[in-house]
Amino acid sequence: MKDLVARVQAMLAEHLGLPEGYEIALGVGGSTAFWDVATFSLVQRRATHGVFGEFGNSFYKETHSAPFLKRSIAVTAEPGSCAVPEGTEKGDVFAWPQNETSTGVIAPVTRITDDALIVIDATSAAGGVEVDLSQTDVYYFAPQKCFASDGGLWFAVLSPAAVARAEEIAAERWIPNFLSLTTAITNSRAHQTLNTPAIATLELMAAQLEFLLELGGLGAAATRSRESSGHIYEWAEARSFARPFVQDPAHRSPVVATIDIEGIDVDPLKAVLRENGIVDVDAYRKLGRNQLRIATFPAVDPEDVRALTASIDYVIERL
Repeated sequence: MKDLVARVQAMLAEHLGLPEGYEIALGVGGSTAFWDVATFSLVQRRATHGVFGEFGNSFYKETHSAPFLKRSIAVTAEPGSCAVPEGTEKGDVFAWPQNETSTGVIAPVTRITDDALIVIDATSAAGGVEVDLSQTDVYYFAPQKCFASDGGLWFAVLSPAAVARAEEIAAERWIPNFLSLTTAITNSRAHQTLNTPAIATLELMAAQLEFLLELGGLGAAATRSRESSGHIYEWAEARSFARPFVQDPAHRSPVVATIDIEGIDVDPLKAVLRENGIVDVDAYRKLGRNQLRIATFPAVDPEDVRALTASIDYVIERL
């Protein structure tokens, strides 16, 4: 297993463009578990969050409710819009999603301050959206989106400042071993995890990383995703019954396209699609919109996306 973990770490470093001095840690539990890891191991006193969807809000609620931290600050926007802290708010951690999976909003990744850690949730962006990792201190994700694997693991690209912060906090705060970032770092340097990971998940991720690197790396993967999502947005804008949910084109995700359907109940449409083997186009359940949400990760062939929109047209004409 150590050889497999080492291979995945090396390919991730190559694909994402790991800056000098940064390292890749991993652990069991997925991005949801990493919210607790970060709450215990990265926030000293207070976090400020960009909240513009369900997943940014979930991390905010974790730090906000932690009894050993000051109440968190939330910079918010309505679903379909983007909200990123300015860096002038109070906090020693500034956190937001690069891609809000629930709404299909993409956010910029920039170092808004040098006085706090920049912690980016890249769960549905990492591997398929270009990023300058030097603008971050923690860039964390799980492998079930752009890396075409299963969930249940978290990966985090860590800057030297993030490692130092975790070590400083570990020296003065009790942290459960499972949620200890320093424990994860120690194990990751030895190409292992605290508890046994799913080997199949790592094998699937390794296979996808090989595909992405053969494709040409992160730039090529991002171009492939933009081709797919760009087609969906153009298709929606050309239809009387559809429109992109995210109104600002600059904030439309290249890897998760959300399309509002107007004048047609989306449930019968999805039922017919499912009967014909076309699945997983549901809107995020808590958003409650008459909507299609379509993944355009690098593993998705752009020709399949064109076939999808043609299928939707065919079904709608006959509903």
